[in-house]
Order: sequence, then C-alpha cells, then structure tokens
Amino acid sequence: MLNPVIPDLSQPQGWLPLAFAAVMALAMLIYVILDGYDLGVGMLLRRADDDAQKDAMIASIGPFWDANETWLVLGVGVLLVAFPAAHGVILGALYLPVALMLFGLTLRGVAFDFRVKARAQHKPLWDNAFYLGSVLASWAQGFMLGGLITGFRSDAWTTVFCALIGLCLVAAYCLLGAGWLIMKTEGALQRKAVRWAQASLWLTAAGVVAISVVTPLVSQRIFGKWFAFPNIMLLLPIPLVTAVLLGVIARSVKRLPVRLAQGNEYGIGVPFAATVGVFLLAFYGLGYSLFPWLVEDRLTLWQAASAPESLMVIFYGVVVVVPVILAYTVFAYRVFWGKATALKY
Repeated sequence: MLNPVIPDLSQPQGWLPLAFAAVMALAMLIYVILDGYDLGVGMLLRRADDDAQKDAMIASIGPFWDANETWLVLGVGVLLVAFPAAHGVILGALYLPVALMLFGLTLRGVAFDFRVKARAQHKPLWDNAFYLGSVLASWAQGFMLGGLITGFRSDAWTTVFCALIGLCLVAAYCLLGAGWLIMKTEGALQRKAVRWAQASLWLTAAGVVAISVVTPLVSQRIFGKWFAFPNIMLLLPIPLVTAVLLGVIARSVKRLPVRLAQGNEYGIGVPFAATVGVFLLAFYGLGYSLFPWLVEDRLTLWQAASAPESLMVIFYGVVVVVPVILAYTVFAYRVFWGKATALKY
C-alpha cells in the first residue's frame, strides 16, 4: 500500500495544490449537476409526442445550458494550469472519449441554435442532432469516470466496465433531466417526465452500486480507507442515505401521477432534489476514495502541481473569477426560475 507524503499545509507548496484541487472538484461537481440535467433533457427529446412538447423541453434549458458548460471549462482549465503532470496523464489516457465528448457538446451547441430558426421540414434534423450530441457527451463522460475509478487501465474488462458506467451515467442524466422537466413544465409533458424518471431510476441505481463495489476493489489502499475500523462505521451513512434517497425518488414518482392528474403539484421538486443528493453523496465517496491521488496510486495532487510561484499568481485570478461565475449562475437561475416559457428570438 502506498503512503503519499503530505507536505506542510501551512506553506504555499502545501495548501495551494489543496486549494486548487478543491476548486477543480467544486467546478466538476457543479458541472455534472447543472449540465447533467440539460444533457438529460436533450436525450429525452426524442420521447416527446410532438413539436410543442419538444419546444417546451428546449425552452426549459434555454437560459441555462451554455452557461452550465462554463464549469467544465473551469475544471479542465484548473487541471491544465495547476496540475499539468496529471493533465498529461489523464487526457492522454482518455484522448478518444474526450474527443467524443467535445464533438457531442459542439454538435449540441450547433443544433440548439439552428433548430430554433430552422424551417419546419429541417427541424427534425436538428432535434436528432441535439439528441445525438447529448448521448455522445453523456456516455463519454461516464466512460471517463470509469477510467478514473480504475486508474486508466487498458484491459478488456476495464473497457467493458467503463462502457457500462457510460450507460449508467446516461440514465442518471436522464433522471436529472426528467426531474428538471417535472418542475419546469405542465400538463401532458410533465406527466410524461414522471414516467421518464421511473424508467431511468433503476439503471442509475445500478451504476451507483457498480461504482461502489468496484472502487474499493481496484486498490488495496481504497479498500482499507473504506473497510478498516472505525472508518467503516463513520462512512456507513453514505450508502445508507444514498439508498434512502433512491427510495424517496421511487416513492415520489409513483405518487406524482395521481397528484398531477388532480392538479396538485405538491412534491414536484422531490425527484430532482433527491437525485442531486445522490450525485453529491457519490461525488463525496469518490473524492474520499481517491484523495490525495489525482491519478490512482501514481500521482498525488502535490506531485502533479505546478511550482508554488506559478500557483500563487493563478490563485489571485481564481479568487476573482470563481465568485463571479457563482454569482452569475445564482442570478441566472433566480431570474429564469419558474415554469418554462417559449423561447423567442
């Protein structure tokens, strides 16, 4: 078992990499939740009954989707400038899924703008492009997550595991997207979103279970962190609360159809909020498992970090930029909160 050397955290070479790791983790967490739901809406687009429902789905994410991707840029940017050694290893190992993700995100952006202005006969083309871009980006992100968990191994079983995690993340994003639509839409589309959430829940749960089982098995160090006493007692609430939240989602989407049919929207935010809770707990568990390694058992965040002098210069910029992005995000969601209305150009 490897025992990483942790430098003096009172010195810049100790706390600066830790601070940048926290910023990167925060950026990726916010990205997964915020862009996760709009990727989910994109993947659910083809299940809508007609153009009116598709327009309502697009309108529900219209004010947010491009700003949500800012967090991905921030997270990858921090990885590049603050941890260049890890950036080289991670992006080198994940070159193809990263390229696939970028292609999918680009296709989504083009399709989003063109579908709004396209003639009626061309609209299905851009709907399909938006759907395809959403699927490619989501699956690629899941594949990359599987690679991170397994330490970027390249054997056949690891590839299969990564591909399966990709499918599970697709389902998880669909669950987030369905929860978002339950809150943002009304009528038949809202009721369909409840059924979409029901259909996505169990594959999402299977992905959580798969990650929870495989993560401690790929490394003796991680296994010890989770199952050594007293750690196991302190960490037991994480899987228990996750199971409770999945149960809350299942119970909510089972009851919502009856309430919505009666015009009662009580509890429409429960599926989305509980799904966010599952993501938060899964992210915490993954972070606890990997810390302080950026590349499993190969590079710690201190070994991968840039020189303290460089990090200090970048740190001043981060102190300004991150609060601005957070403030803009909160402001945008506050302004456009409520039921979705038609997008107009």
